[in-house]
Amino acid sequence: MKDVRDALMVGRATDGRLVRRPLSPHLQVYRWPTTMVASILNRATGVALSVGTLLLTWWLVAAATSASAFAAAQWFIGSWLGVLALMGWTAALFYHLFNGLRHLTWDTGRGFDQKQLDQISMVVFGATALATVLVWIVGFVMWR
Repeated sequence: MKDVRDALMVGRATDGRLVRRPLSPHLQVYRWPTTMVASILNRATGVALSVGTLLLTWWLVAAATSASAFAAAQWFIGSWLGVLALMGWTAALFYHLFNGLRHLTWDTGRGFDQKQLDQISMVVFGATALATVLVWIVGFVMWR
């Protein structure tokens, strides 16, 4: 054996044959806890907000530049891809907002029991979905 850890990686399958196994569980073995998903999504929505802000900046600069530049930006934002990007940006914005409120609650020292952690994460997911859908319903009704 080259390494002492190699001995730890040897195990037996149910039929008795020797198999190599990982030293620690990997993502396929774990059931992702709700709080882990919430944490990963918080980071991902931070990146999505940055990208969405670039889209907003492009739109504002185009509006200040010329009518043709603004028309091009409006065309993209009005396309199915642009609307999808705006919907994603809206969802990221609401998720980041509600998750920030969750963190403010934690700053007071509350909500650290496992049951409360899972519940508040589910509330954040639900509030994000509800707020995003409501904003887009109102937006489409006002647009028509």
